[in-house]
Amino acid sequence: MLGLGADRLRADMNRLLALLFHQGVLDEQFLQLQQLQDETSPNFVSEVVNIYFHESEKLLRNLRGLLMDREFSDYKKMGIHLNQFMGSSSSIGAKRVRNVCVAFRAASEQNNRAGCLRALELVEHEYCYLKNKLHELFQLEQQRVLAAGVRYPIQN
Repeated sequence: MLGLGADRLRADMNRLLALLFHQGVLDEQFLQLQQLQDETSPNFVSEVVNIYFHESEKLLRNLRGLLMDREFSDYKKMGIHLNQFMGSSSSIGAKRVRNVCVAFRAASEQNNRAGCLRALELVEHEYCYLKNKLHELFQLEQQRVLAAGVRYPIQN
C-alpha cells in the first residue's frame, strides 16, 4: 500500500493551486508548464521557476537601483528591464506580477518617477507573494513524492 499521506498532500496541492488561480496569481500558462513535466524531468517546473526567481531578483535590483539614483532619467532602460520581467513572468504564468508590470511600464512611459516607485513596491509585493506560494507548492510536491514512495506493511 502506498503512503497514506500522498493523497492528502495532492489534495493540499490542488487546493493551493485553485486558490492561486482564483486570486489571479497564476494563469493557464502555469498549467502548460506543468504539462511539460514528466518522469524524465520530474523537477522541470521547479527548475524553470527557480531560474525565473533568480533572474527576477536581478531585474528587481536593477529597477530599484535605477529609481534610487537621484540623477535617474533613463526611462528607456527601465522599460527594457520591465519588458524582460513581464516576458519571463508571462512565460511561467505569473499573471498578477505581469499585470502590475503593465502599470509600472505605463508610469515609466510617462517618465513618472513617483508612479514608478509606487509600481515597484506593488511589483515587489506581488513577486514576494508568488515566490512564497510557489515555494509552498513545491514543498508540498516534495512531501507528496516522499509519501508516495513510503510503503507500509499490510496488516492481517
